[in-house]
Amino acid sequence: MADVPTEQSKPIIVAENLTKVYAAGRIQVAAVRGVTLAVEPGEFVAIVGPSGSGKSTLFYLLGGLTRASEGRVVIDGVDFASLNDAERTRLRKHRIGFVFQRFNLLPTLSGLGNIEIAYTISGRASGPNGVPMDHQYLEHLSDMLAIKGRLHHRPSELSGGEQQRVAIARALITRPAILLADEPTGNLDTKTSGAVLEMLVRSNRELGQTTLMITHNPEAATIAGRILYMRDGEIVKEEAGNGRRGTAVAPPISPPH
Repeated sequence: MADVPTEQSKPIIVAENLTKVYAAGRIQVAAVRGVTLAVEPGEFVAIVGPSGSGKSTLFYLLGGLTRASEGRVVIDGVDFASLNDAERTRLRKHRIGFVFQRFNLLPTLSGLGNIEIAYTISGRASGPNGVPMDHQYLEHLSDMLAIKGRLHHRPSELSGGEQQRVAIARALITRPAILLADEPTGNLDTKTSGAVLEMLVRSNRELGQTTLMITHNPEAATIAGRILYMRDGEIVKEEAGNGRRGTAVAPPISPPH
């Protein structure tokens, strides 16, 4: 099991004795069992495990998308358990970006439209102190993610890899401190998966986002600086990835196209 760093290290994600129990009829099923871990600012961590190991449930707990049965999750010093539903939503919008296996792009909007609506929903542009979306930053993201010439196309006109890179841009447009990615290459072929993994590495390095990636693929996990292995709802092993501790390393792949 991963140890929680000392107070001086100021981890940005902390889980303490985290447990999630689901009721299946009269049977109680513990999907996550007493997980304790910490992730430092700017770190790239991969969580690996087979289907049913509890890794996706852990993802939802760390992202504040579901409540723990026991234990707690602290994001940048704020305990999710201390927040009401509106406050939890606000924290997610402002501090966390999500990338999922399913791209979840709105089919009637262009890539740019999907990114713009995510910024609008975040609430950053509203109110007397609202900040308009930074189009220079969007241009940087689109260059970094190799989608600059594809933003005016709808999802049906984009390849799977392009859709996922638009989804990553959508997650990053609000400049979240934390990026959580759940099986981001699960629906992609090997070559396209490599391109998307490289994009996650670049966002971690160039934008300084703390990145936590859930994957069933041990090979994909090696891009991280640290790898945690789950089985039966518990973290059973930790090892270093190919990236330096606190960052990630890009896989040797062909340029995305």
